[in-house]
Amino acid sequence: MYIRILGSAAGGGFPQWNCNCRNCCGLREGTLQATARTQSSIALSDDGSNWIVCNASPDIRAQIESFPALQPARRVRDTAIAALILLDSQIDHTTGLLTLREGCPHDVWCSEMVYQDLTSGFPLFTMLGHWNGGLNWKCIELDRGFVIDACPGLRFTPVPLRSAAPPYSPHRHDPHPGDNIGLLVEDTRTGGKLFYAPGLGQMHDGLLDWMQRADCLLLDGTLWRDDEMIHAGVGDKLGSAMGHLPQTGPGGMLEVLEKLPRQRKVLIHINNTNPILDEASSERAELVSRGIEVAWDGMDIEL
Repeated sequence: MYIRILGSAAGGGFPQWNCNCRNCCGLREGTLQATARTQSSIALSDDGSNWIVCNASPDIRAQIESFPALQPARRVRDTAIAALILLDSQIDHTTGLLTLREGCPHDVWCSEMVYQDLTSGFPLFTMLGHWNGGLNWKCIELDRGFVIDACPGLRFTPVPLRSAAPPYSPHRHDPHPGDNIGLLVEDTRTGGKLFYAPGLGQMHDGLLDWMQRADCLLLDGTLWRDDEMIHAGVGDKLGSAMGHLPQTGPGGMLEVLEKLPRQRKVLIHINNTNPILDEASSERAELVSRGIEVAWDGMDIEL
């Protein structure tokens, strides 16, 4: 299985266009040891030729330009993106579909709950129906795995997560299974397994078991501390209220990952305020000491 990190930042990217926090200012001024990041998305393939994009970032055009494998130019107009999978209906994971409108129709796999959001509160499916057939919805059923024809060597198993539906969701304050999912992706030829969960709000019974099945974990790295947005002076919400498990604190991501000594551990969907973006920070040093990596745009993983 080939895994390409197309984007590794949370919503807004890094630096965020209107943010003057320590990290964003430091990157712009060249005083921070860090690299810019686009909003989170990954691409998966079983042969290196046909690719499945997980989450359609608003930055997808730049991500395609930076990864020529997604634009192989076999025809006058062409793409190697065979299908897309949406793990939730958040803006930073879905608005890239608007950029891809010229290539419609696209096969888009998502849960019933995500489909409802994207035909009501944020009606992307309805809007894009005006472009060459729009989006072909392929329903992810939460109780069974699925295979996408273009990459038959990969088997996807959805794992419902406890996080939060976006503000425009009709069920923002009425959570349903399928609002957010993680994916266990298995290469049926090599046996390699990836667990991908860029939006994870809290642990629940059985979730650790899913993580233990994987060889590599790509997990929610949004915030270092639950009150980070407040501490940085850029917001008034806790990370837990936004559907993101912080790295530190009781039951935080670092504590969870201590229980997974065998797996390769990589944090993704990193907010611009998170001190782990500073490669010279004590927080980054702590991750290194624990064997935890920080995803970066253009990172490649093979399982």
